[in-house]
Amino acid sequence: MFQLAFIGLGAMGLPMARNLLRNRFAVRGFDINPQAMQLLVAEGGVATQSTREAACDAELLILMVVNAAQAEDILFEGEALDAMAPGGIVCLMATCPPGSVERIAARVTSSGRRFVDAPVSGGTAGAIAGTLTVMAACEASTFTAVRPVFEVLGKRIFHVGTQPGQGAMVKTVNQLLCGVHIAVAAEAFSLAAKVGVDLKVLLDIMGGSSASSWMLKDRGPRMIQPDPQVTSAVDIFVKDLGIVLETGRETQTALPIAAVAHQMFLATAGRGDGRADDSQVIRSYSALSGVASLSSGCGSVCNI
Repeated sequence: MFQLAFIGLGAMGLPMARNLLRNRFAVRGFDINPQAMQLLVAEGGVATQSTREAACDAELLILMVVNAAQAEDILFEGEALDAMAPGGIVCLMATCPPGSVERIAARVTSSGRRFVDAPVSGGTAGAIAGTLTVMAACEASTFTAVRPVFEVLGKRIFHVGTQPGQGAMVKTVNQLLCGVHIAVAAEAFSLAAKVGVDLKVLLDIMGGSSASSWMLKDRGPRMIQPDPQVTSAVDIFVKDLGIVLETGRETQTALPIAAVAHQMFLATAGRGDGRADDSQVIRSYSALSGVASLSSGCGSVCNI
């Protein structure tokens, strides 16, 4: 059994740590949010006062943080890496640019520790249910070592390659498709709403046609609600599609459709809706199209 440290007990990190505890892993955790630390302790985990203390002698350190900069700060400035057991494994599970992951991995391995690039997909619901998709890139022996942990956290576990950054690239492609699918569904709804088509009927038709997608079925019903429960915020796709475009620049890959989708999420955040459910990117389409409301099931036209 690993001496396991878990840093980043947010909306996804806390339920992930909880699932590990419920499966008899000993978890020592850290987060800047005191309430998250209290909840970890309530589940049987150990709260620590710093990232270095959390990582002290850890054989496995899981980072479920906001971005690559935060991971670097924890590992290098916060000295978590130096505090780990010799030969320990750093597992970065946050969504980060592939290039940044490669640079972090190089510094980790130069210290004699191992590195796993293992972003996840499935959102908060998947983290709670333990049904995440894990996209891991690392040496085969390291993957074998951490697989028991992944099997607690997810149901679809993939070894996508041996090079750091390959897992991040797979997640980047995933987020490109997810963001574009949400944005184009909102665009389609705004077109139908402009002429007064009942969006509930439209959703029923499209959901059973060749035009359907997982995102249409999942986000579509929330697009026609005035203030749906947040399962993934607009701000997340501002960040993740930003990573997509950064990756495009680094690899000299043209991503024009992703760029437009990013602008729509960015516009939604700029209007003050960054913390709204990501389905509410439709509000920006409504503003552009002069549709007053899409939440009533049929669009009404106004002058903007």
